[in-house]
Amino acid sequence: MNPIPESEKLRYLLEGCLKADRKSQELLYKQYFGFVMSICLRYSKSKDEALEVLNDAFLKVFLKINTYDFTRPFNVWLKRIVVNTAIDAYRSQNKHYHHLDIESVYSFPNEEVNPIQKMGYEELLLIAKKLPKNYQINFNLYVVEGYSHEEIAKMMNISVGTSKSNLSRAREMLRNFLKVIESHKIKQ
Repeated sequence: MNPIPESEKLRYLLEGCLKADRKSQELLYKQYFGFVMSICLRYSKSKDEALEVLNDAFLKVFLKINTYDFTRPFNVWLKRIVVNTAIDAYRSQNKHYHHLDIESVYSFPNEEVNPIQKMGYEELLLIAKKLPKNYQINFNLYVVEGYSHEEIAKMMNISVGTSKSNLSRAREMLRNFLKVIESHKIKQ
């Protein structure tokens, strides 16, 4: 007896979700919980906030499952919903956010050795959580998720210049965080 391939198991779960079958929804939730939570944690300041985004994202998945194209990878479709849900949560928390144009931001000097490039992925994500929320989201979308400034501008309802400015400021803040961390390591 041959085991059922993963793709067939997923298709079976998704077809169950299309029929609003609670057991299929629960199994899909459990199967993708880790994947979705890792994305949510990149866009949230706390586990509680990430869990809220995760649950909102799964609700959207279950409500929009009929729009999923079975010929495309499910995790790509799911990731897009999760990222958009995280951005929506950010927007609802920051209705009074004011936009800056790139011209209003002074340029930061280039450093010969960029400490951000020398750090590990997990360490970088951990330190990125200390950024202001709009910088954190912009940084994650550009550096981690690979979106262009044009795509980020559309998703966050900001100008392309603001996206570039936010990324520049996020990188500068990360450099400063790293300098503080390094100075503490040297003193110890």
